[in-house]
Amino acid sequence: METSIVGVGVGITDRFRTVVEEKIAKIETLAAKAQRLDVKVTHRVYRNGRVPDETVELTLIGKGPVVRAEAVDGDKFVALDLAVDKMTEQLRRAKEKRVDGRQHPRGPHFEKGSGSLEGIDVQPASVEVLHAVATGSIPVQNDEEEEYSPVVIRTKSFDAEWMTVEEAVDRMELVGHDFFLFVDARTDHPSVVYRRKGWDYGVIALSTQAPPAEALAS
Repeated sequence: METSIVGVGVGITDRFRTVVEEKIAKIETLAAKAQRLDVKVTHRVYRNGRVPDETVELTLIGKGPVVRAEAVDGDKFVALDLAVDKMTEQLRRAKEKRVDGRQHPRGPHFEKGSGSLEGIDVQPASVEVLHAVATGSIPVQNDEEEEYSPVVIRTKSFDAEWMTVEEAVDRMELVGHDFFLFVDARTDHPSVVYRRKGWDYGVIALSTQAPPAEALAS
C-alpha cells in the first residue's frame, strides 16, 4: 500500500515516517484492497494561550468508500496512535457488518407496498432539529477559540452521491463522523443521516419543491 505523509506547520522526521510504516500494518490486515494511505500532520498554535497541539488525519483510499480518521494530541506520535486505533475500529466494524450481512441476507430493506424501512433503527428527526436546520440556528464552533463564533472556519464541497439510507449509514461509520450528507436514491431528496444516542440513527430530508409564485414575487 502506498503511503503519503505531509506536514502543515511541522516537519516530518524519518523517525515519524518509520513509526507510520509500523503502525499501518494493522490497517493493511483489515483493508487488503486499499491502494493508498494519506497521512496529514497539522501543528496548531492558538491565540488565546491554549497549548499548541498536533492533529493527525488519516485518509484510506481504495476501490471502496474512502475511510477517514482524525485525532488530536500535544504529541504527534500519540495522535497517530489514536487515529490508527480509530481507523482500525471503523474497518473492523465494517468487516463484521459485511460478515453479518452474508449470514443474515435480509438485513435492512424497504418493505414493498408500504415503503417503510425495516431492519434498521432509524428515527425521524425531532421538531427542534428540523427547526434548527431550517433557520440556520445550529451553532458553529470556532476551531481556534473556545467561545462561540458565527464565522464558518472550514468549508468543504463534495459531489452529490445517490444512495440508500442503509448505504449512507455505512459510509458515515467508515468516515467516523456523526452525520453524512447524501441524495436519497428512493426519493431524490437531499438528506442527512446522523447519529443518535447509542446505536440509533436519524434521517433529515429536504423537500425540493419550488416555492409558490407569490412567495417569489414578494
